[in-house]
Amino acid sequence: MDQPRAQGLYDPRHEHDACGVGFVAHIKGRKSHKLIEQGLQILRNLDHRGAVGADPLMGDGAGILIQLPDQLYREELARQDVALPPAGEYGVGMIFLPKEHASRRACEQELERTVRAEGQRVLGWRDVPVDHTMPMSEAVKASEPVIRQLFIGRGPDVMVPDALERKLYVIRKTASHAIRALNLKHGREYFVPSMSTRTVVYKGLLLAGQVGTYYRDLADPRAVSAIALVHQRFSTNTFPAWELAHPYRMVAHNGEINTVKGNVNWLNARTGAIASPVLGEDLAKLWPLIYPGQSDTASFDNCLELLTMAGYPLAHAMMMMIPEAWERHTLMDDNRRAFYEYHAAMMEPWDGPAALAFTDGRQVGATLDRNGLRPARYLITDDDLVILASEAGVLAVPEPRIVKKWRLQPGRMLLIDMEAGRIIDDKELKDQLANARPYKQWIEHIRIKLDDLPEAPAEVPAGRDLLLRQRAFGYTLEDLKFQLLPMAHDGQEAIGSMGNDTPLAVLSGQDKSLYAYFRQLFAQVTNPAIDPIREQLVMSLVSFIGPKPNLLDINNVNPPLRLEVAQPILDVADMAKIRKIGRYSKGKFRSFELDISYPAAWGKQGIEARLASLCAQAVDAIGQGHNILVVSDRQAGRERVAIPALLATSAVHQHLVNRGLRTSTGLVVETGSAREVHHFALLAGYGAEAIHPYLAMETLARHATDAGTIDAAQAIGNYIKAIGKGLQKVLSKMGISTYMSYTGAQIFEAVGLDSELVERYFSGTASTIGGIGLFELAAEALHLHEAAWADDARPALDGGGEYAWRADGEAHLWTPDSIAKLNTPPVPTARPPMRNTRGSSTSRRAAS
Repeated sequence: MDQPRAQGLYDPRHEHDACGVGFVAHIKGRKSHKLIEQGLQILRNLDHRGAVGADPLMGDGAGILIQLPDQLYREELARQDVALPPAGEYGVGMIFLPKEHASRRACEQELERTVRAEGQRVLGWRDVPVDHTMPMSEAVKASEPVIRQLFIGRGPDVMVPDALERKLYVIRKTASHAIRALNLKHGREYFVPSMSTRTVVYKGLLLAGQVGTYYRDLADPRAVSAIALVHQRFSTNTFPAWELAHPYRMVAHNGEINTVKGNVNWLNARTGAIASPVLGEDLAKLWPLIYPGQSDTASFDNCLELLTMAGYPLAHAMMMMIPEAWERHTLMDDNRRAFYEYHAAMMEPWDGPAALAFTDGRQVGATLDRNGLRPARYLITDDDLVILASEAGVLAVPEPRIVKKWRLQPGRMLLIDMEAGRIIDDKELKDQLANARPYKQWIEHIRIKLDDLPEAPAEVPAGRDLLLRQRAFGYTLEDLKFQLLPMAHDGQEAIGSMGNDTPLAVLSGQDKSLYAYFRQLFAQVTNPAIDPIREQLVMSLVSFIGPKPNLLDINNVNPPLRLEVAQPILDVADMAKIRKIGRYSKGKFRSFELDISYPAAWGKQGIEARLASLCAQAVDAIGQGHNILVVSDRQAGRERVAIPALLATSAVHQHLVNRGLRTSTGLVVETGSAREVHHFALLAGYGAEAIHPYLAMETLARHATDAGTIDAAQAIGNYIKAIGKGLQKVLSKMGISTYMSYTGAQIFEAVGLDSELVERYFSGTASTIGGIGLFELAAEALHLHEAAWADDARPALDGGGEYAWRADGEAHLWTPDSIAKLNTPPVPTARPPMRNTRGSSTSRRAAS
């Protein structure tokens, strides 16, 4: 298709596409077939927001969510002599099934068995009528599932529609787990787009204009709805597939959730410490909540569904998952700020550029992320329609009929309550939820701010063995010159040129720290990138240390204390407070130190056993009532070598996640190895809620004392400030705004590490090329340790050579010798002779 010509401020070269999302809804809940037609028209008009490859008939997927068309289903089931109960007393599951007959039958039988096991009734099946005569891609046909609907009636123990809705949720999850456990060859073709008493989803690997044709139900006049939520997909992070098309069961999404790996990890971590007064014993049937390989939107939908099924109102759950930027919003109402702060300890934000439309069949709404990086515009007509979409003009509405038109703003929400028959304004909605309970009073009683606790001694102990410990942790003069001192003097990272001509850590002849084996990933579709300086209002380094409250405790009975830090880099006084936190909290918080050093005499083989005992020790400490674990290498010395802090932190974090105990404790890392921003980002990404770089601070204190140009406290304060700025820069490049979302998110790839090592201690991290294993890492740490504490060790730090070439330092592609040769004119030489075709030797000139 030809691009529009440039005119005015518009230039087609600046055009960018993303997913198209939208809905049309009747404020009063009046159902009609015309509204479904309008939804399909919105979908067709968003066609340009979907991707099409070399095959013009294959896109990334599209779909529509509507309310259950009761008359249509009732009359169709009557043809099978099935009488449906009254509306609200039955549910409909839209099921994708394998084409292969035996696998399909196995899935159907397992679904029916689960329905009966949960005390509900199987009313019957219906083949969803689809149009196979329309033009379709051969690739789409090959992956097309058999699409059937399962009708489920309520059992005698279910009295209200909400209870049946929860039962359908449990049935879907339980049956899906069972079918997955069958390990059928074609089992991956099974998927449940929806199973509800209120809504049904028609979607697939279809183009926007094909949805209304392929699903014949949507063209049937008996199909009526007051909601039509549509989505046209532009796949960025996953391959196109039938099940990955939107809408999902509750949401349709434009953008990406950049923190999804961490969000899923934290959900899994909660399995051992979560309880729901609403779901009760059924809660245990839901795990795993999210299967590996699901898209970011599918993961978000599963979490939102859990929260609403556990009793949270729909808008409340959305505010928990995508909160406003409350941390630095000075004009925000105190009660609303308290609402967000209270829930911040319960759930980290699902962060990233997001415009989300959502519905539970009774309410429909939309919200933007705190940055507002995805557009959403809406209008209200004089006949009570609300039309919202990724752009204006998706439906042709005469201007005189428009009552209001506006756009969603960052962090704001639009909600239509069709049962109440009105739009609830963002302010009214959030004020109502914020004032429903005394969140401000609760926060004042349960919050402990580390900065507000009585001062602990702030002097930095600079021991006589400072140089030896610096060498043992791999410090060089370059670390001082290019990293630590610029941050201590200026409060920001030093500026250097881009590029790196040194070898990868795994190929280097030097001993490298484990941090050097990881590379930060970047956001694929966060465009434009977040500017952490201009967007200070939405960026936050606030962190909570300690156990997380029960996510599903909607009754808020006796919420636990939370320990809050304004930023995650702890100075000496902060660390002293952590160690004595039991005294400050009357025993509500208790810290426990995990010593990550071990006797150097054990050799490299000792690291595996020590890591295993650390993990077991962490579990025992939690069982004994300690709820802050300090992962520390301070005991490292002449006789004891430190396990790399990143390895120990991730090992403990992953072990506690797998045991369902991670939300029962906080994780603070006290290490001599961390000194630059990349190190802190890695420790945070693998589970650290706060970090104390004691050796870097001792180094700066000694320098300040010796140089006399800056006060030690000021140097450390500037260093903390610089690391904070650097962390915000790293977060922003990932499209993430909050440290709490980044913690545990593992947004890195390993380069040069063995896959077995990564899977065991950094599970979920990409490591495509392989490399060294656990014992090779231990050997590098031991070599550094032995060189540092050897009797003939040099009396000063090595020069380094990472940033600038040195004869005895790191290898560089561009060395003085190579540059000199490039700048030296070539010496003229005699042209070599060339042999002609007859074998005689002639000059090139003669040959030519």
